[in-house]
Amino acid sequence: MNKLSQDRQRQNPLPIGGRRGGVHYTHCASQPCGKQFRKMGGAVSAGEDNDDLIDNLKEAHYIRTEVVEQAFRAIDRADYYLEIYKDNAYKDLAWKNGNIHLSAPCIYSEVMEALDLQPGLSFLNLGSGTGYLSTMVGLILGPFGINHGIELHVDVVEYANQKLENFIKTSDSFDKFEFCEPSFVVGNCLEIASDSHQYDRVYCGAGVQKDHEEYMRNLIKVGGILVMPLEEKLTKITRTGLNTWETEKILAVSFAPLIQPCNTDAGKVRTVQLPSINIGTLQDLTRICIRRTLKNTINQDKLNGGVPPKAVSRFKRRRIRRRRMDAIVLVDKQVFANRISNPFDNNNNNGEDMEDVRRDDDEKEYNDFKPDPPLNLLREKILSLPLPEPLKLYLLYYRDK
Repeated sequence: MNKLSQDRQRQNPLPIGGRRGGVHYTHCASQPCGKQFRKMGGAVSAGEDNDDLIDNLKEAHYIRTEVVEQAFRAIDRADYYLEIYKDNAYKDLAWKNGNIHLSAPCIYSEVMEALDLQPGLSFLNLGSGTGYLSTMVGLILGPFGINHGIELHVDVVEYANQKLENFIKTSDSFDKFEFCEPSFVVGNCLEIASDSHQYDRVYCGAGVQKDHEEYMRNLIKVGGILVMPLEEKLTKITRTGLNTWETEKILAVSFAPLIQPCNTDAGKVRTVQLPSINIGTLQDLTRICIRRTLKNTINQDKLNGGVPPKAVSRFKRRRIRRRRMDAIVLVDKQVFANRISNPFDNNNNNGEDMEDVRRDDDEKEYNDFKPDPPLNLLREKILSLPLPEPLKLYLLYYRDK
């Protein structure tokens, strides 16, 4: 390790953007290991909004399938940031504040693609964090899937539940999908009870040591897929039989290792019970069927009216950059900066005035042509039904929008 690396390690002893304790410290490896691996984190340019970020991920081929694209567009990444950090939400970088953490978007997109998610599957998120990934997965699994997460920190589970409630109550995307709501428990993912059920899909967001590989493999069913960082590689493992697996290395990454379980005072290892698998009540199943029938009716009405259902076109706001040219002078290790006068400027600062005019024109253009939010036809349909008000609210999941 060179001196620069040692200095950086002393200043930031943990990998950039990661987390600990049965949850993940994820970020990219600084050196890709071979041509088949791509450098992760900051791999795509920053976007102005969530759609811009997804466009960039698609262009860089991190998002490759329509189902993954739809899930990413439906969940605004900024909604999972603390308010004061939202300006950084659309950068392809990990973010961490205390125990709260989000991996880089390119990491999540590679994970989502590798999991090959399908409606009705069961999913376990080891190190579920803010619930951002689990919520996107739930949009694909649908109402008859299973969506579980385990997270080491109590405060992070509380944060995830709050964000999940906000999504269900207020997000415009909720009514566009049939959702598999995540359930989170507190605990170390290396302490899962041995009698716990197996899953179709499992993701681990912390570095897995070689001696825990078999433990992780046994969490998936035959035909299931496990994605985890193993020996500095994001690895996809498919269980092909009771004792056979296929392994594929996806890309080079650097994750902090899982926190090892701690023995109790009596010398016994604690065990964590994962959420139980409950069959939906008849009431819940009826709600799902009614909402699905109404959606089908709305789509059929659109087709009969000659209007094919399609995504609403996005209005892209033009970026406005106001730059000044500065002269940087280095004298005896002292840095001085001074603005270079623009020959077209005069004492009345006409150049800046023209910039202000252009900015005002762009603001007016944006406000004049910004499309209205699309009408929630499902909500309007439910509200128009001749039903008691409490039943309408139930069909709407008591949503605020």
